[in-house]
Amino acid sequence: MLRDQLVGLLEPVVTSLGYELWELEYAARPRGGVLRLYIDSREGISLDDCERVSRAVSEVLDAADPIESEYTLEVSSPGLDRVLRTPAHFERVAGERIRLEMVEPVNGRKRFTGRLTDVSGGEITLEVDGTAVQLPIAGIHKARVAPDYR
Repeated sequence: MLRDQLVGLLEPVVTSLGYELWELEYAARPRGGVLRLYIDSREGISLDDCERVSRAVSEVLDAADPIESEYTLEVSSPGLDRVLRTPAHFERVAGERIRLEMVEPVNGRKRFTGRLTDVSGGEITLEVDGTAVQLPIAGIHKARVAPDYR
């Protein structure tokens, strides 16, 4: 619930600056939580980009005060091994190698690594060891790009 509220509050700010809010994480901790924003753009993300977003987002957070306890704000690029959560995330990395874990087994298997070949109708298609495997996006527990460093 807080995550959805934060996305609703901060995504327009990030978008108005010309960036995409790739992911938002909030981890509450006894001595102060951490709010992490991962931003992206087609041109990539620099330290200056992170600072610009941090300043703008801080102003909005200070005014709205949606988090009751103390927290630290971190703004970063999603990195090469970025988290994949939404259909748009998967579409953006089509053709790349990804690693994922399903909530429930599919054909007796929960973990898959392969090349993402298609995203449509709420499903992704992975090429795993020469075989096309269709998986429902809603059934994915966690997924990341798996860069091939060869």
